[in-house]
Amino acid sequence: MQHRRASFREAGTGVPVVCIHASASSSGQWRPLMERLAGRFRSLAVDLYGYGQSPPWPDERPLSLADEAALIEPVCEAAGDRFHMIGHSYGAAVALKTALLRPVRLRSLVLFEPVLFALLMAEDPCQPAAREIAAVRDDTVAAVDRGDVDAAGARFVDYWMGPCSWAGMPGPRRQAVASAMPKVKAEWLAAFTEPTPLSAFAALDVPTLCIVASNSPDSPRGVARLLAKTLPSVTTVEIDGVGHMAPVTHPDLVNAVIEDYLERVMATG
Repeated sequence: MQHRRASFREAGTGVPVVCIHASASSSGQWRPLMERLAGRFRSLAVDLYGYGQSPPWPDERPLSLADEAALIEPVCEAAGDRFHMIGHSYGAAVALKTALLRPVRLRSLVLFEPVLFALLMAEDPCQPAAREIAAVRDDTVAAVDRGDVDAAGARFVDYWMGPCSWAGMPGPRRQAVASAMPKVKAEWLAAFTEPTPLSAFAALDVPTLCIVASNSPDSPRGVARLLAKTLPSVTTVEIDGVGHMAPVTHPDLVNAVIEDYLERVMATG
């Protein structure tokens, strides 16, 4: 495979922060946070495979979280010797994989509901949360395979944002999400087949903030539950009245929590 690297946007000065977006999104979702942190932090928001100006996944073989981590490696190098890392949803799963590869370089890790569903399946594939998210995956993949990316987008969005969210979404945004569904198909596989066992995260002794939303589906909350009892230096915060896409729908609420955590980590060295 030829060498590939992620596109990214950069803003601010100070201690570096690498930000990783959710599925069917881009680095642009972090603009409000980057503006909020400017002056104290240098934010580098990456675009994962198939988003922004980053290359598409070439489909030479199944996508893995390690592939996404390798794509953003040059951005991590650009961030310098020590940096904070923030991830949302699929981006938080990529952040966890990246953190395992470079723990000594992380000042802290901020995870908003990582969708590392392999952990949930390993715990019990028959539990309701696991069956629920597997059904969403299967329905989405089936729709992509039959060429109906709009149906895939509707199933995907209504699961993560609530019933009728797809119908209420502006047309251009629906089109953008629908066009991302083939990449999302690859991301489902990466999230469900990640080989890292839950026990490996016990060695990730990095200050970690795990954020969950009160109105999120059970599946990402289940992953967060597993990580919260395994990560050695974790703080868990629940934000009331918001859902899984809160970093996009309620950025002020989420970004205030992130900013406060980064400031506290910096204050304690």
